[in-house]
Amino acid sequence: MRNIRRYFSPGNTYFLTRVTHKRKTILLDSVNLLWDAIHKYNEREPFQLIAWVILPDHWHLIIDPKRNNVSKLMKCIKLSFAQHHLRDYGRTSGRTWQNRFWDHMIRDDDDMRRHLDYVHYNPVKHGLVQSPIDWQHSSFRVFVKEGMYTADWGSNEVIVSHADFGE
Repeated sequence: MRNIRRYFSPGNTYFLTRVTHKRKTILLDSVNLLWDAIHKYNEREPFQLIAWVILPDHWHLIIDPKRNNVSKLMKCIKLSFAQHHLRDYGRTSGRTWQNRFWDHMIRDDDDMRRHLDYVHYNPVKHGLVQSPIDWQHSSFRVFVKEGMYTADWGSNEVIVSHADFGE
């Protein structure tokens, strides 16, 4: 197996993607377990959660990890969720996540905007809703409240991205 080296530098913002094993659609039924894992790690090693979306088989986060190592952060969230998910379904072993995760260091304001758009349009892209405002497992409504998006953004237009976002 190839050893992936990740570039980590404190003070940068990261876009992260994690996908379930064989794309099993387990996340929405266990969304509270995922949030518990994220909050538990954040209490121990504070980071800033900027934007997010949780879909049936994967999730995207945009974070400022502060001084935390992104690989350690992802490992802790992954393990905590997997342990509790397996326990809740009466299992003691089994795969929950695909190997590895996708990360991208946000380079500038334009790159941040593209990734924010991607995160918030993702439920529409996957055919889960007609409009980002209709997806409850996303930070989109927070961004609407803050005036960064209009409530109908992404409803009447297709938001296209030609970048690779780890899905």
